[in-house]
Amino acid sequence: MSAPPAAPDLPATRLIFREDAYADAVEAEVIALHEGMLVLDRTLFYAASGGQPSDTGTIMGPDGQTLPLAGLRYLDAAKTVIGHALPEGADAAALLGARLTLRLDFARRHRLMRMHTALHLLSVVLPYPVTGGAISEEESRLDFDIPDAGLDRDEISARLNALIATDAEVRDRWITEAELDANPGLVKTMSVKPPRGAGRVRLVEIAEPGRTPLDLQPCGGTHVRATGEIGRIGVTQIEKKGKQNRRVRIAFA
Repeated sequence: MSAPPAAPDLPATRLIFREDAYADAVEAEVIALHEGMLVLDRTLFYAASGGQPSDTGTIMGPDGQTLPLAGLRYLDAAKTVIGHALPEGADAAALLGARLTLRLDFARRHRLMRMHTALHLLSVVLPYPVTGGAISEEESRLDFDIPDAGLDRDEISARLNALIATDAEVRDRWITEAELDANPGLVKTMSVKPPRGAGRVRLVEIAEPGRTPLDLQPCGGTHVRATGEIGRIGVTQIEKKGKQNRRVRIAFA
């Protein structure tokens, strides 16, 4: 996949979803336009990446008019600048320099957060290289490189729900790109690599207090604060996608 087009001379967007995934409203200033998209000084909207889809929500201008968010896109390869698209016909240029109010469809985001954290736990239950994945509100999946099949849906579901029931804390921390290079085993997903160029990489850790982490891997997505918030999950299907590839689908039970 080719890198996003360059966004020259644009400062990094402050990513509120990385600071607080539960924030559902924020004020932001339009600091630039790029290819018809608004570039803001901050945003709470997550732009599609790593299998997690973009957020939805609304943007209210200084005149009180509210418009639906029409799309989001990273404007640089390091994924530090996000462009916000308005509906067709909206005058984006008129908003340059304006203060906007961003409101997130949090109910949808929260389901995605629960699903994303559940997939991290699925990669603990099935400790094999991950070759792909996708997150949605109702059903999500991971693809695994598994040399020998024989997977049992009920057994995987039981083990997954046992991890969820520990109510382990989900937190993040940052390491340098050099530290990641020295620990390549942290990267579980073969098809999606952490973005490079910002100098540091975000790790998501799932751990019970005082115990060895259940999971630790690079991730830029949004997650719940504790695994108990996920709720019960069931494995709905296991598909054979190749000689050594199995697709495991999960859904809220």
